[in-house]
Amino acid sequence: MTEQRVNDSAVQENESRNARDGLVSVIIPVYNSGAFIRETLDSVIGQTYKNMEIIVVDDSSSDDTVSIASSYVNRDGINVKVMTNTYRKGAAGARNTGIDTAEGGFIAFIDADDKWLQDKLSRQIDFMRDTKAAFSFTGYEFADEECKGTGKIARVPERINYRQALKNTTIFTSTVMLDMGKLAKADIYFPYIASEDSANWWKILKKTDAALAIDEPLTLYRRSKKTLSSNKLVGIQRIWGLYMNEGLSVPYSLYCFVCFAFNAVKRRL
Repeated sequence: MTEQRVNDSAVQENESRNARDGLVSVIIPVYNSGAFIRETLDSVIGQTYKNMEIIVVDDSSSDDTVSIASSYVNRDGINVKVMTNTYRKGAAGARNTGIDTAEGGFIAFIDADDKWLQDKLSRQIDFMRDTKAAFSFTGYEFADEECKGTGKIARVPERINYRQALKNTTIFTSTVMLDMGKLAKADIYFPYIASEDSANWWKILKKTDAALAIDEPLTLYRRSKKTLSSNKLVGIQRIWGLYMNEGLSVPYSLYCFVCFAFNAVKRRL
């Protein structure tokens, strides 16, 4: 009888570990996102892949973001956690809070105004298991302020390494997934600098050698005239600051920047 209990315990522990290894922790940083967060959460909860936890980290919003997100807790059998920073930490700090909380074998990110296609997670999980990638991302479609696809597709390379990423900021945060069986949380914390997402992908690429991609638009990227990404001058300053933060020489930074600008324009044509 004792042996049977031991065997049953071992089976349960193995099943629990397998479930945890397949669990995707979806991290959503939010700040005054009441106008968008419902659509984003619906697109995540509506995924065909159901083994996930959704971690919404509010960065001290002053609108109804928290109440909307909280209405999803205990809904549809999906584990939704809503956390609130007591003071503003920015997107990097909000994502890092989510990383600290995450229990999944995989971590995925989506911004509070973007949307996923229904099979995004299932496609990406299968892809990462097949390729054994530690770091993956996908293509995406540009969307208007209502998050309706515009038909403009951002194509992505099947593989990108650190040196290539310096010249092509094609890795979009809302498409990224990381295998935490191959990475430690310390490897993926976002730095507290401008354009923290690109800086983080570069940091991770130094460890993983390369990121692999599904060149299909599995995410809708909402573009608003009010977003920082629409301010070209700010974007230029941020990218240049990243090069300086990497310790790159001015000539090499200029070379990377010219390539970056060319690729950025090409993605939007």
